[in-house]
Amino acid sequence: MNVNRPYLSLLALLTIALLSLTSHAIIVRHDVLSTDYEISRTDYPAVFFLERQGSRKICVATVIHPQWALTAAHCTEETMLEETVQTGRRFGVSVGGENREIDAVIKHPLYDQESSSDVDLALLRFRKPSATPRPLPLQQKPNELGAVVTIVGWGYFGLGTLGRQYDDGRMRKATNRITTAQRYLRFVFDDPRNGSDESLPLEGSPSLGDSGGPALIDSELGPHLAGIAVGQIQGADYSEETQGRYGAVAIYERISSHIDWIEEVVGSEVPFDS
Repeated sequence: MNVNRPYLSLLALLTIALLSLTSHAIIVRHDVLSTDYEISRTDYPAVFFLERQGSRKICVATVIHPQWALTAAHCTEETMLEETVQTGRRFGVSVGGENREIDAVIKHPLYDQESSSDVDLALLRFRKPSATPRPLPLQQKPNELGAVVTIVGWGYFGLGTLGRQYDDGRMRKATNRITTAQRYLRFVFDDPRNGSDESLPLEGSPSLGDSGGPALIDSELGPHLAGIAVGQIQGADYSEETQGRYGAVAIYERISSHIDWIEEVVGSEVPFDS
């Protein structure tokens, strides 16, 4: 069943729809071959899904340290992860082709879906550290505005003209440009039919279920984790059935604002020694 739990945006009296956990993929441009967006898990081995329900892959997390990964806090509640760990068991995941076990979930102390100050982040501890896959470094500098990000997800496919359409289980990536870097990172899915130069060649937007997925900024040293997917602005034209179509505004937690908390939980300073 699709889950949407709206809460107030800090920037307007709009609501943010949490990305439902029954689908999790990328909405792409209608005028570009869908295969151009398709990738393999080996392209981003540090990015993994938390749970499989039939053919669906539920929620996304990213390895940031040999023993830690980062996701959206609500993903730990809406998969079996939190319940499994709370009962003293270990939660199995596949990371970079290796079976690993999560034995602890640490939510951000401000996580509260009913609060406007909610921070929807959680750190996941692996039972044993591993040198592979190589963890993705964190974006530390608050200079994300205007940067092009790569977003990654599985499953529910759609076109910008229509929004989400069907779940085919494929992993995709898309790009977009950060238009707001304040409390959250935000970007807009531009319509290439408008004739502006804003739309990127492989522009896209997260769909229902991409919660926890990364927004990555490329650098000379490789990609850095800049954001974690938590939702989409709900305006007057919002509809679950057309979520992700052109004009959609995606919302990501801003990693550079939460470095101190991450360092405190992990017990070392960034950049972490991988």
